[in-house]
Amino acid sequence: MLKRLIALVEEHSMAVALEGLLPQVLRGAEFEIRPFQCKDDLLKRLPERLRGYAHWLPQECAILVLVDRDDDDCLVLKQRLENIAAEAGLLSKTTAGPERRFQVVNRIVVEELESWFFGDWPAVRAAYPGVPETVPQKAGYRDPDAIRGGTWEQLERILQRAGYFKSGLRKNELARAVSAHMQPERNTSKSFQAFRSALQLAEEWQ
Repeated sequence: MLKRLIALVEEHSMAVALEGLLPQVLRGAEFEIRPFQCKDDLLKRLPERLRGYAHWLPQECAILVLVDRDDDDCLVLKQRLENIAAEAGLLSKTTAGPERRFQVVNRIVVEELESWFFGDWPAVRAAYPGVPETVPQKAGYRDPDAIRGGTWEQLERILQRAGYFKSGLRKNELARAVSAHMQPERNTSKSFQAFRSALQLAEEWQ
């Protein structure tokens, strides 16, 4: 079974969110989170990092690579991650298929971390009670992965209208506050549920 997960993420706010989320998603496996300076930094350094892991990665360990889609083509970005894993000599969830143990899980947040917060609006309201309860029912917000205009910008506007973050969104503070209240099973973001199901599958290894 999975005993340790190494999460490689593109920025510190994602690391902060995972610190709150992974204990709920994983059923006992330990984890370590390694943030990079930005998405470009992660993608630049990922080949060398994965080659290093390939030399010593124990059978009961897995690597999670988590990046925002931003404006990239999701399929092109995913294939880039898959190619990097293959060139490092590591078996990804995609290439392993349903019957084989995998070493790397490549997951893309669509469009960015704040989409996952829109996907669990009760968690946002628990952290910031002044925001409207009805946001997920409004046109443009029903699908967290299809929000236009930048999800963090949209969330900033909603929070500011409610009296929060008047001087600008502080992403680490937001990630810590919201992730503390998130319940993975109720998240309506499809990219979040793909992330969650992949880690649960890893924990079912025998």
